[in-house]
Amino acid sequence: MSVRPEEIDRGVSEPASLRAGHERAEANVPLLNIANVLTIARIVLVPLFVLALFADGGHDTRWRVIAAAVFGLAAITDRFDGQLARKYGLVTDFGKLADPIADKALIGSALIGLSMLGDLPWWITLVICGRELGITVLRLVVVRRGVIPAGRGGKLKTLVQSVAIALLLLPLSGAYETAGMWLMYLAVALTVGTGLDYVGQAARLWLAGGRARSESRS
Repeated sequence: MSVRPEEIDRGVSEPASLRAGHERAEANVPLLNIANVLTIARIVLVPLFVLALFADGGHDTRWRVIAAAVFGLAAITDRFDGQLARKYGLVTDFGKLADPIADKALIGSALIGLSMLGDLPWWITLVICGRELGITVLRLVVVRRGVIPAGRGGKLKTLVQSVAIALLLLPLSGAYETAGMWLMYLAVALTVGTGLDYVGQAARLWLAGGRARSESRS
């Protein structure tokens, strides 16, 4: 990673000279740094997680614990690579591209895997994955008009998703299993809510950019 594109609000408000300074600083950051290594490690852990999840039919207690542990380790790297990148100035173009890919691969593979094993309703997987895909496309559409900063809701959504998935991965029953599903329902609500908020921000950014261009031509 190092930092998701939406976490760096350099869009329409930052002066061109300051943006150029950021770009020069990023150009001097070595590609092989600790933040990017953690991001790459997360990508490598995704297929290992999938193999553990489906081992012995997907419901073996030992393998499910291993799958949950691998998922938890990968999720932790997502936390630290961003912090390291911001704290030590390790932001790179590679990190901006690879980090969201790693995140979506990890969460998406977990949701799809759980649904294939019958442990999670498919509609939940489709809602969450559809939202992530739609927001990714929307981000590409509006990126020329500016960058939308990450909000607390988005970070809370990711945290709740990760905890809910971890609970559903573990071979739990009774109240713990129920807690996992309720957390997943909360994750769905946060996913939809933050998605709608992002669409609203993107629309405002697009309209503001259009007005600015019209004024500059007049």
